[in-house]
Amino acid sequence: EFTKKHYDKIQKRLSITDEQLKDAVNNITKLNPKPGSSEKGDVRTQYLIPDFLLSVNNGQIEVSLNSRNAPELRISRSYSELLNTYDKSDKKDKHIKETATFVKQKLDAAKWFIDAIKQRQNTLLRTMQAIVKRQYDFFEEGEETKLKPMILKDIAKEIEMDISTVSRVANSKTVQTEYGIYPLKYFFSEGIATDSGEDASSREVKSILKEMIEEEDKKNPLSDDKIERMLNDKGYNIARRTVAKYREQLNIPVARLRKEL
Repeated sequence: EFTKKHYDKIQKRLSITDEQLKDAVNNITKLNPKPGSSEKGDVRTQYLIPDFLLSVNNGQIEVSLNSRNAPELRISRSYSELLNTYDKSDKKDKHIKETATFVKQKLDAAKWFIDAIKQRQNTLLRTMQAIVKRQYDFFEEGEETKLKPMILKDIAKEIEMDISTVSRVANSKTVQTEYGIYPLKYFFSEGIATDSGEDASSREVKSILKEMIEEEDKKNPLSDDKIERMLNDKGYNIARRTVAKYREQLNIPVARLRKEL
């Protein structure tokens, strides 16, 4: 009942005054429920290496792959020369013929692998370039409210590839911008209809919702119904169930659990 903030029930059961209840809540909330968590031993810092780098040249945003994650691969010259040597040797010698065949197979496999890597890198670049094109205002200013509604299907159509391919890239890659490192999935969001006729990014709506809750009267927190009406007044056509979904995605509890004494 304490974690659910049923303070009236607690107060009635313990027969305590409002002041006693307030003091007890203040003291309990200062305690660490997991005191052993501070003793984690040897914790090593892990650094995130972005997959893409964004730079601005002559006012234009340019995209490149991080060379630390995309090293240049090439065929060993010594093996290519070795194959040339065998090709010029006596083809009737069984040992030479078998060796030449083996080296050629390995060289062909290496070339295929390098081509596959290049194709993958091309897919990555095309995906990131399409994202930058659609979210150009954000990459210029770094303002979350500048993000436009964009789903996987939009990018898949832009680069003429399957949605599953775009999904794998979006869910596993990051980009370094002058505003920080972002996972690519950060730039994808659904659209919310507005009174102006233009769709707003769900991320924009979440940002406004979060700000509303941060500025609310903690003794009388905003209900989902109240937030729905406030957003509608701002021109965002959103339902209460969508407000609840976005609030939960932001890890914000219901109004009752946000209430303070």
